[in-house]
Order: sequence, then C-alpha cells, then structure tokens
Amino acid sequence: MEKETLLEKLNNSTKNTLMETLDIVYTDIDTDYLVATMPVNSKVHQPAGLLHGGASVALAESVGSTAAHFSIDIEKQEIRGLEITANHIRGIREGLVKAIAKPIHKGRTTQLWEVRIVDEQEKLISICKLTVIVLAKK
Repeated sequence: MEKETLLEKLNNSTKNTLMETLDIVYTDIDTDYLVATMPVNSKVHQPAGLLHGGASVALAESVGSTAAHFSIDIEKQEIRGLEITANHIRGIREGLVKAIAKPIHKGRTTQLWEVRIVDEQEKLISICKLTVIVLAKK
C-alpha cells in the first residue's frame, strides 16, 4: 500500500478514540519506524502549564502499539500492551511533539519498542519503552 494511503487509513482509524482527543496524527511510516505528532497546548498540560507525562505516555503507547501491528499477521494475531516505561527528560509548554517508534526486539510472542518524543528542534522530551505481547485472535 502506498505510504500516503496507509497514513490516511491510520489517521481515519483514530476517530472517536483517545488519539483523536489528543490530536495525535500519524505522519510517516516505513518498514522499521512509525512517526506521529501531537500538539502541546492546554488540552495536554498538567497544572504547571507543561506537557503532562501521561499525555506523553499515551502518545508513545499509541505509536508503539500501532507500529507493532505491522510486524504481525493481523488476520490471525493481535497486539496487546504489557508494560510501558517513560523517562521525561525536558519539559515543553507549547508547540508540536513528534514520537518516533522503532523496534528493539520483534519476537514471536513479545516485542520491545523504543519511542522517542522530541520537540520541533529535535530535542529529546521523553524516551519510552513499550513491551507488547502477540496473541492469537480468538
């Protein structure tokens, strides 16, 4: 499938979900990465006016889980998150953050993904690791 068509399909799949609420948009995809953006504004702030760590984690899990789907047989298998960890490196008050999900390990039953969240100057905001399990569809 052509990249633009696939990105359009991914973005259409987020209707009426947390991703739509957070204005997460998938922007780039290739064989070993998936990229999405999220605006930083009052919708995703914590009380001190900075990007909420939970919003960063929601962005990371959304991008990592979606990326993991591209390495399985979606007719026979499905992905579920097992664990996510996040280290928040730098605060941000406004602008756009970008999440880049890349695989660390893609096994038959588990996968480990690194998701780097950067600002518009490519400065690291958060780094997350997402572990997913590959399950047989019932």
